[in-house]
Parts: sequence; C-alpha cells; structure tokens
Amino acid sequence: MLLLVLLLAAAGWYGWNRWQARQAGERAADDVALQLDALTERVAALRRDQGAQGERLQQADATNRVLRDELLGLGERSAIIEDSFAKFADPDRHGAQALRLDEAELLLSLGQQRLLIAGDLDGARRAYALAAGVLAGVDDPAFLSLRQTLGQERAALEAIDAEPRARAQAQLDAFAASVAAATPAARRRAEPPAEQPWWRRAFAGIVEVQPTDRAVALQPSDIAAARAGLQLEISLARAAAERRDIDGYRAALRRADRWLTRLLPASPEREQQRQRLREIAAMPLSLALPILGTTLAQLRQSRAAR
Repeated sequence: MLLLVLLLAAAGWYGWNRWQARQAGERAADDVALQLDALTERVAALRRDQGAQGERLQQADATNRVLRDELLGLGERSAIIEDSFAKFADPDRHGAQALRLDEAELLLSLGQQRLLIAGDLDGARRAYALAAGVLAGVDDPAFLSLRQTLGQERAALEAIDAEPRARAQAQLDAFAASVAAATPAARRRAEPPAEQPWWRRAFAGIVEVQPTDRAVALQPSDIAAARAGLQLEISLARAAAERRDIDGYRAALRRADRWLTRLLPASPEREQQRQRLREIAAMPLSLALPILGTTLAQLRQSRAAR
C-alpha cells in the first residue's frame, strides 16, 4: 500500500515537472517570438533611418557641389578684381594719360564708323582732328609713332575730295536734270511741224509714219512712260548707291540706258548722254583707303602690349 502511494506520488511529481517544463518551454517560445518581432521592428526602423541618412547625404552632396561652384565663381571674380586693380595700379594706365588714350580711341573709332557707315567725310575729319589734339597731350614717347601714323591718315583723308557714294549720287542727280531738260526739245523735234503739205495734213489722222523698229517714243503717252521709266531706274540706282550695292547700281543704270534710247532720238546729244551714263555707272561706291583705321589698330595694339 505504501509502495503504491509512493508510486502515485512519484508519478504525480513527474507529471508536475513535465507540465512545469512544458509551461516554461511555451513561455520561452513566446519570449523568443516577442524578441524576434522586436528585432524585426528594430531592423525596419534601422533601414528607415539608413534611407533617411542616404537622402540627407545626397542633399549634402548636392549642397556641397553648389557651394563648390559658388566658391570657384568667387575665386574667378576675385582674380578679375585683382587684374582690374593691377591695371588701375599700372602707372601707364593711371590718371590723365589713361583718360586721354580712351578718348583718342573713342574718337578714332567714331571717325572710322562715320566714314564707312554714314559716308560723313567731314565728320570723320573732325573726329580725327580731335583725336590728334588729344594725343598731343600724351607725353609718353612710346606713342610718338602713333601721332605720326595719325598725321599720315589725316593727310589721306584731306586728299579725298568727296565720298564716292555722295559723288555718284550727285552725278546721278545732275544726269537726271540734264535728261529732263533735253526731253522737251526732243519731243518738239518728234512732233510734226505746222507747215506740212496739204496731203500730209489731210491724212495725218489716218496714216502715221514711224520707224519700223519703234525705238524712239513719239506719242506723248509713250514719251511720258519712257521718262517715268528712266526716272524710276535712276531712283533705283540712287537707292543702290546709298547701300553700296554695286551690282544693283550698275544693273539699274543699264536699264536706264535702254530707256534713254527710247526717250531720245539718235543724235550726238543722245550718244553724249549715254557716254555720261556709262561713266557714272563705272564710278566706285566704296572708299578705297587702305590706310584707314591703322592709327586705331596701332593704338589698341600698343595698349594691349603695355
């Protein structure tokens, strides 16, 4: 009996231990699952933090690039400022001499542009004269040759009697006036005289005798049309001369020559007018002055070298 009781007690104690062990194992498994979940959340949080850190690093890198570019720009501007101060500190560019050289360069450039663009010969001469007066106040012996070059250029300008474009336009105006004055006389020669035979006066409205080639305009309407065509071509030639279009200028005068043969009858006067028109067409429209601009180029070269 006692043995049975002992066996039952041992079996109960063993069962109790097994149950306690099972409970402990379940609690341990729950603890491990909880720890695993916590670790998973921590890893996720670390990954989020790592992503945020990566974005901040990218932003910092972009900011650093911008700052580096700005720093390089500041360095370049500082170098430019240092060069500017160095130039201003140069005794050759300092004070009244630098101002005189700047003024002389401006006047020379202005004179050259006035002559080449606007054809203002007098304005170019005045600008060069003012530049000579300014350079006379520069006592640096290095610019002595510059004053000599300017004197040669001024002498070349003084030797020009008129700007080619203005001379061609003046010749065109004189030619147009001479043709307009000669046209009425030609028209009177073309009209039938008042004293004609009775048979010509009787059949004047029925029969009209004209040259077979009809080169010369005889009717008042034809004369007016030829005169208008001639004036139009002269106006086109004047416009081409204004913009220095030598091809358009000569083409317009060739067409004007055809209108002239239509307007004036064959005579020494017409041949004289045609010869004059050809001489006008052969006139240049641009100024051929190789020495023009040499003073300005020499001044800029001297200042750049110093």
